[in-house]
This record gives sequence, C-alpha cells and structure tokens, in this order.
Amino acid sequence: MGTVVVGYVSKPEGEAALRTAVDEAKLRGSDLVVVSSHRGGSEFDAETATQADRELADVRRLLDESGVTYEVRQLVRGFEPAEDLISIAEASGAELIVIGLRRRSPVGKLILGSNAQRILLDAHCPVLAVKAD
Repeated sequence: MGTVVVGYVSKPEGEAALRTAVDEAKLRGSDLVVVSSHRGGSEFDAETATQADRELADVRRLLDESGVTYEVRQLVRGFEPAEDLISIAEASGAELIVIGLRRRSPVGKLILGSNAQRILLDAHCPVLAVKAD
C-alpha cells in the first residue's frame, strides 16, 4: 500500500489540498499523511498552538468520517514547511504529494510561492497542486 502526503494549513488552499488528498488516497487505496508545519519562534505562542490543535482536531474528525487510514503530523521545529513536507514524503515512500496554491495577482503569478516552488522542484515523487474553490 502506498502513501499520499498532504501539506495542510487552515486556509482555503489547505482545505482544498486536504479534500483532494483524501480523494487521491481513496482512489489509490493508499494511506494518508497530513503534515502541518509551523516555523515556530515568537509567532507560534501558546494561543497559536491551541488554535492549531483545534484545527487539527477538526481535520481528524473529517478524516475519521472519510474512511482512509491516516496519520497527522504537526511539526514546530524551525524548518521551512517545504523542507518538512519533502522529508516526510521521502521517509514514508510517498507516491504523491498534494499541496494547495492560493490565487495570486497578475504580477504574483510570475513568482510561485517559495514553499510550493521548492516542493515542485525538489520532491522525489509527483506533486499535485490544487487551487482553492
């Protein structure tokens, strides 16, 4: 059985990535690994940590209802989210990584987000990038 890895943030693009990753895991008969990566530091205080825990509890409820076998990993260790996602995908032998992309202005479209760009360029497996509805 394979593994699908998804980068999750509690934003429309993260929700779209999660929904798509669940669909892909079902289609492939794969396990799902949800990665929520935070850089940490002064921005990740107790209130932010509590909010992140609540958001991931909602994710777990959704995944419980989906019927897929899953694991949720919340990382707060100072690395870039792209670095965490790629290393977990490699360690789990992922067959697919799913990431969400946000809408950008016409000028912003020339430059893809740095995390998304790094994942697309450095991942060892196919990457599926989805836009929020």
